[in-house]
Amino acid sequence: MRNLILYFSRKGENFCSGEVRQLEKGNTQIVAEYIQKAVGGDLFEIERAEEYPADYHQCVEEAVKEWKSNARPELKRYLEDIGEYENVFVCGPCWCGTFPMAVFSQLERLTWNGKKVMAVMTHEGSGLGVCEQALKEICIGASFGEGLAVHGSEVADAEERVASWAKEMTELR
Repeated sequence: MRNLILYFSRKGENFCSGEVRQLEKGNTQIVAEYIQKAVGGDLFEIERAEEYPADYHQCVEEAVKEWKSNARPELKRYLEDIGEYENVFVCGPCWCGTFPMAVFSQLERLTWNGKKVMAVMTHEGSGLGVCEQALKEICIGASFGEGLAVHGSEVADAEERVASWAKEMTELR
């Protein structure tokens, strides 16, 4: 059973536990790595061609503009085919109640027939937002596993919970 872990993550300035903090590695990347460690698979980082501003507040402004206009920003690289994968984990931070628009830039290019898709969202209080609904609209032909929301500021203590969930979703128990 082949697993793909698609993720978008922001390192640098992030909002954690009520304040802006500097992160060497983004929370979503850490969760994606937990999934890979638990069930194996390939990691693919979704990166916008033009990086978001380093300043957290400027990044939020830009993310809101993209969300309001339903933008599909250009990416540094695209994954063109997921034919060899059975399970696809789509991981990202909760921006405006869903994934960053760059995630959709990638997802809309893929064929989803026969894939099992699981949403993973890091957040500071929004949970999964509407990301599962968005995936169901984009990933036509896929089946969907239960999504997982991980509080970003608690990522360091979430490995066991993430691993258990990932194993359950891929039926590796």
